[in-house]
Amino acid sequence: MNGADAVIATLADNGVEACFANPGTSEMQFVTALDREPRVRPVLCLFEGVATGAADGYGRMAGKPAVTLLHLGAGYTNGAANLHNARRAYTPIVNVIGDHATYHRKFDAPLTSDIAGLAGPNSIWLKTAETADQAADLAAQAVAASYGPPGGPVSLILPADCAWSEATHKGPTITPPHAPPPAGEVVEAIARAVKDAVKPVLLLGGSSCTERGLAAAARLQAAGTRIITDTFIPRQRRGGARFAPDKMMYFGEMAMADLAGCDLMVLVDTVQPVAFFAYPNMPSVLVPEGCKPVTLARRGEDGAAAMEALAEALGAKAAPAAATQLFPDRPTGDISPYTVGASIARHMPEDSVISDDAVTSGLPVFMQTKGARPHDWLSLTGGAIGQGIPVAVGAAVACPGRKVLSLNGDGAAMYTVQGLWTMAREDLDVTVVIFANHTYRILGVELSRTGAGAPGKAAASLLDLGDPRIDWVKLASGLGLSAVRCDTAEGFDAALAAAMGEPGPSLIEVVLA
Repeated sequence: MNGADAVIATLADNGVEACFANPGTSEMQFVTALDREPRVRPVLCLFEGVATGAADGYGRMAGKPAVTLLHLGAGYTNGAANLHNARRAYTPIVNVIGDHATYHRKFDAPLTSDIAGLAGPNSIWLKTAETADQAADLAAQAVAASYGPPGGPVSLILPADCAWSEATHKGPTITPPHAPPPAGEVVEAIARAVKDAVKPVLLLGGSSCTERGLAAAARLQAAGTRIITDTFIPRQRRGGARFAPDKMMYFGEMAMADLAGCDLMVLVDTVQPVAFFAYPNMPSVLVPEGCKPVTLARRGEDGAAAMEALAEALGAKAAPAAATQLFPDRPTGDISPYTVGASIARHMPEDSVISDDAVTSGLPVFMQTKGARPHDWLSLTGGAIGQGIPVAVGAAVACPGRKVLSLNGDGAAMYTVQGLWTMAREDLDVTVVIFANHTYRILGVELSRTGAGAPGKAAASLLDLGDPRIDWVKLASGLGLSAVRCDTAEGFDAALAAAMGEPGPSLIEVVLA
């Protein structure tokens, strides 16, 4: 047993079942070790951003880490944007980053870099192995650290000689930690504050939007405390008769108007909200004047248990089930994000998973599916576009038997288009929807909001994706997916119905311009 065998066996002993990989020379021992460890499914990704995004989607849905296999600092850096999103989602991920042999590092070979310096900002734990036996022990530590709480990506740097040298043992088996509930005196103090408030609001973070958390939140709203969620939630259960809270508005001035008059903001598994970007003469902190923010459950604590305890302290009774939305009629006429959302609400099977990277087109679909069949919605937590396709890959690997929909702006999808090939190779049950408006539309909105002035020819060229136009049908077909282009609401409704009725990967281009 060499060091790579010991590491992969340790990961498998600790529940790791998927490896999203883009390996190089220094990772070849790990690659061949996968032949000897059938418990871990290897998934090749043609770009590291697909591998890291897939590990994020897997972790959000499976509730446990996958491993990524990345080639030195350059490979890690290629995947860093989706690890930024994963860190903001508190997703458990174990990155194994290959390095030069320990004795070779001093020679400053062309691919030598400060891997620890590159990986540190998006790693909640980071260690470098110096021997094969140490690598096995660190693998177990890495899995434990990825759970937190709160969880997040961790990075184990594995020099090539630590992988090929003889190892004498595997690492230990760990017990995943449980998030603790908040202290009873905290719940009692906040219950008193809620009773004294005129217009209290409770703001939910990601781990609170579970079945238990939403049921407790429904009780609190029925008792007079408004419930909203963070703008972007890592994983939210939605649909059916499930309680559907409002979400924090994206634009700061809209959020402040929505929260006007609020005098108490109770934070559950989140922190006080801030604007996504700074704008001239607009606030950064989205807490109205005269509103007191208080924390019921910190990140890493059990938000659902905290809300249940608060509901008990307030005497909040069980809330009635939300009325299930009648499914929309078949949309007709011009195609738009709203008609697409209506079709998704009509045809999406129960327990579908939606990976949302649709940018300006996402909110209309979110609104239209509020009362659709029960499903999970995975949001762009860190704002780094390009996660929609990879997160869908990981979700499909984690949840075989569940239909996955990937919603993408055309600009965002081009960041990680290589993920379509992985979908085809692995025969994943994913339907990819591309909203093709042939522009970075969100940047057009932001250009005016920042006061940068009207765009001239040079500025407009940096927001335009239409010269040449991307042919998504040909692109998807070339990467192994069946694909269709739709320019009417009726056409999309028929195409989606067909995709929902057939297993396997497919792509639908929505022509918006």
